[in-house]
Amino acid sequence: MAEIIRMPKLSDTMTEGVVAKWHKKVGDKVKSGDLLAEIETDKATMDFESFQDGILLHIGVEEGKGAAVDSVLAIVGKEGEDYKALLAGDSAPAAAAPEVKSAPAAASSAPAPTPAAAPVAVAVASDERLKASPLAKKIASDNGIDIRQVEGSGEGGRIIRKDVENFKQAGGAAAPAKPSYVYSGTESFTEENVSQMRKTIARRLAESKFTAPHFYLTTEINMENAIEARKSINASGEVKVSFNDFVVKAVAVSLRKHPKINSSWLGDKIRYNQHIHIGVAMAVEDGLLVPVVRFADNKGLSEISAEVKAYSVKAKAKKLQPADWEGNTFTISNLGMFDIDSFTAIINPPDACILAIGSIQEKPIVKNGAIVVGNTMKVTLSSDHRVVDGVTGSEFLKTLKDNLEHPVKMLV
Repeated sequence: MAEIIRMPKLSDTMTEGVVAKWHKKVGDKVKSGDLLAEIETDKATMDFESFQDGILLHIGVEEGKGAAVDSVLAIVGKEGEDYKALLAGDSAPAAAAPEVKSAPAAASSAPAPTPAAAPVAVAVASDERLKASPLAKKIASDNGIDIRQVEGSGEGGRIIRKDVENFKQAGGAAAPAKPSYVYSGTESFTEENVSQMRKTIARRLAESKFTAPHFYLTTEINMENAIEARKSINASGEVKVSFNDFVVKAVAVSLRKHPKINSSWLGDKIRYNQHIHIGVAMAVEDGLLVPVVRFADNKGLSEISAEVKAYSVKAKAKKLQPADWEGNTFTISNLGMFDIDSFTAIINPPDACILAIGSIQEKPIVKNGAIVVGNTMKVTLSSDHRVVDGVTGSEFLKTLKDNLEHPVKMLV
């Protein structure tokens, strides 16, 4: 009795397949293990192998054409058998005609059919050097048979199921033991629902990365004077400031001179902010929050330090309010405390720029014509090229570098 062979689902994401080549034509005999066609999926090019004997009565998809999963690929039955009624009563998806695309070959396997099941096909890599069906390989593996010792009776010497079964009945040799470098184990994983915070972070950063054309500028700053200034301030005992506080202040002062950096892209206009609100990225359990130091250019180091510390406590306790993280005009992200030399950051909307801060590194530097041990810090400015040009960003970094290398200037 004629039966339909359908386009199989050869990968989790496959919705249709393209027939790259037919190995049989209408009227040809088909034996179990014979190749019918090569099928291109969304991931690989597969050989299509039959488990049925008969005559190829009908080809449902021409070479170079596509068909949806479960649509009619072919019909195999007895010679002269009428299959048109079978086609007329089929309600599977109609064939499509996508552009033919090349894909690298990859192996896949399918379970053996049950006696009552309709004819199925098995996919194997089209460039396999060992010509054997996946089912034959599985049976050989399950029974400890070295499949390389089995003689194939399929097309082109391909090893099929009955070859392995006959080899087993004849008392064939078992496969050699697995080499010592093959290990076994149990795969495992855990999953958890995405928090609303993480969803928001993902949405905002994806929008930023894929809509704002980022470009990056990196400079290296001599931090010797900043180190000495921090020591002097902290030695007073009245306040303790961090290098991050110095960066916040230096950025705020530099933005006064370069207002184009302190801006936002609004689609049909650019907003140049006259106020300076610095967002300070902070890591929390569920992701990242960016509380804002408002009017940072008008605040001293001690005020900035106290405000950032208060935000950090609130962030860890999950007590930050929307008013705490809204309104930023520029953002800094500091990973220096994790010994990260340098990195690039994704712009935090609605800002046009974000500054990534690396760690202070002890290294050889040239001072007064001599090589001495110094301390430098790399910073990278990520800019929205719709708003900020390379020269504008470079001029800002030059001013920032000068402020951090001569911190007395920004404290005046």
